[in-house]
Amino acid sequence: MDLDLAYIEAINFTKKHYENFPVVSLLVPKHLRKHIAIIYWFARTADDIADEGDLLPGDRIKKLDDFQERLTNLLSERFDSLFDLALHSTIKARNLTHEYFYSLLQAFRQDIIKSRYENFSDLLAYCCNSANPVGRLILELNEIRNEGSFELSDKICTALQLTNFWQDSSTDFERGRIYYPLNEMEKFGVVEKMFELKENNLNLRALVKHNIDRTANLFNEGEKLVDHLNGRLKYEIKWTILGGKSILRMIEKNNYNVLQQRPALAKRDFFVLLLKSFL
Repeated sequence: MDLDLAYIEAINFTKKHYENFPVVSLLVPKHLRKHIAIIYWFARTADDIADEGDLLPGDRIKKLDDFQERLTNLLSERFDSLFDLALHSTIKARNLTHEYFYSLLQAFRQDIIKSRYENFSDLLAYCCNSANPVGRLILELNEIRNEGSFELSDKICTALQLTNFWQDSSTDFERGRIYYPLNEMEKFGVVEKMFELKENNLNLRALVKHNIDRTANLFNEGEKLVDHLNGRLKYEIKWTILGGKSILRMIEKNNYNVLQQRPALAKRDFFVLLLKSFL
């Protein structure tokens, strides 16, 4: 198998998917771009198994189980594809924590079997598997392994995951999921019928605003991580945070109308945010 070809394919893979932040940008040191690309391939592939297509839940679980078996195999140097070879090489070369990859798969499996969350604590527990491992892997790639940095990274990654939830409120509902905590929906007088009818009423706006404000606070708390970083990584993280905050501001400017309008960053927005990250 051609390892160099595998990494080239992984980088090409990143260019075919939209995200709220640049996956492989010029701010990423050249020697790390291939590693970030293959980690993204792993996470995006598992996410697509959980979300895309018309498979039944049982079939999705089976495919995720098979994908997890591939992970276990590649960690033992048994490869089913070029991507498996590249991921093994990245994990070994950068001494990455294996458990973070299994945590990601657990989150995607949860997306298939769990569609409602009783309270915000339950939602945070989901983010611990779905988002936080990615940030920790990025830090490990950059030889940062102290607990203080991990905790600040967790806040940023949780905020990014929550931002994605509020951004995709409508499409998630079409997939049968609501990520707004049930006890908060009850508190603000929001019922599921409002999602079905795409009602941007006062109650729903209040619920969305509450979650937007809380997510913004998480970004502000996690932003302290930037003070502990150097070089390109510092500006890459600032850029990522600015992207997440921009989505939140778009939702606010749209009068918290998350069911009829999905905010998204354009290429120009990414460029402007890049400039701001150096200020």
